Amino acid sequence: MTALNGINLEIAQGEIFGIIGHSGAGKSTLIRCINRLEQPTSGSVWIGETDITRLGKRQLQRERRKLGMIFQHFNLLSSATVYENVAFPLKLEGKSRTEINRRVNEMLELVGLTEHASKYPAQLSGGQKQRVGIARALAPNPRVLLCDEATSALDPQTTDSILRLLLDINRKLGLTIVLITHEMHVIQSICDKVAVINGGIIVEQGPVIDVFLKPRETITQEFIKRESEGGEMFEEAIRAVHVPSSRTVKVTFIGELTYQSTLSQTVKETGVDFAILQGTISRIKETPYGQLVVRFEGDAASIDNTLRRLTEQRLEVEELQ
Repeated sequence: MTALNGINLEIAQGEIFGIIGHSGAGKSTLIRCINRLEQPTSGSVWIGETDITRLGKRQLQRERRKLGMIFQHFNLLSSATVYENVAFPLKLEGKSRTEINRRVNEMLELVGLTEHASKYPAQLSGGQKQRVGIARALAPNPRVLLCDEATSALDPQTTDSILRLLLDINRKLGLTIVLITHEMHVIQSICDKVAVINGGIIVEQGPVIDVFLKPRETITQEFIKRESEGGEMFEEAIRAVHVPSSRTVKVTFIGELTYQSTLSQTVKETGVDFAILQGTISRIKETPYGQLVVRFEGDAASIDNTLRRLTEQRLEVEELQ
């Protein structure tokens, strides 16, 4: 059975790249190929200028130090303190006690756990355990951080705090992050680009804002619908209600257009009446976007003119009715 087929990804240095798919889609196999815990049957995996699929055992061990990894279930040493867990990979590298102490303290400060250094994993919350996992992964100073469902075992509030921490680490350290998940919220919150994997194949990829707002594939649309189920139900309901001489559309504003009065200025000039049936403003990472469901009322030519002028002003217009 083929787990992955025809995978072709390029992840830029300093990027947060998300890979989303259902259970069994091949996400974890893909991340294990990236650090060569799984050996691909064909193709190559390049980390910078090095093809790690061609390395011998000793060379591979050195190269893996450039790849940190955090896991869904933390994988901490239960009999070791927080300090000892973070120090563990540095001891394996043969670092001196002074180097280990300096680096561990730096990492614990970075993840906000300085006061918990002497505690054991059983004394920590889920979010604190994941912070230990992040500090341990970062201790050897990797170039890439691999995150395999790193927030799946956490509640929503803790998930958001871990995502903010990862974004902060990305900004401070310029670290490349590859993030495996089945939650579109995680992708939307911090990722720059995303690849959608299904049945071992990458079916769609690109900047998150493009994939999120203009999904081409059915599976991508399903992930997005799960994030906005109430909005989908509302759109279905208004499609079933007909108001004479009207058309209902969804208007999407992206970036600086989100906060401009483009809609009100346009309808003043075209002379159509309108009613806002629903509206939301949100963000995809740092980019704001707004979506309005609007019913335009008037003669057909005036409504056509309104929709055309909105499109000319770089708004996305999707007719619902």
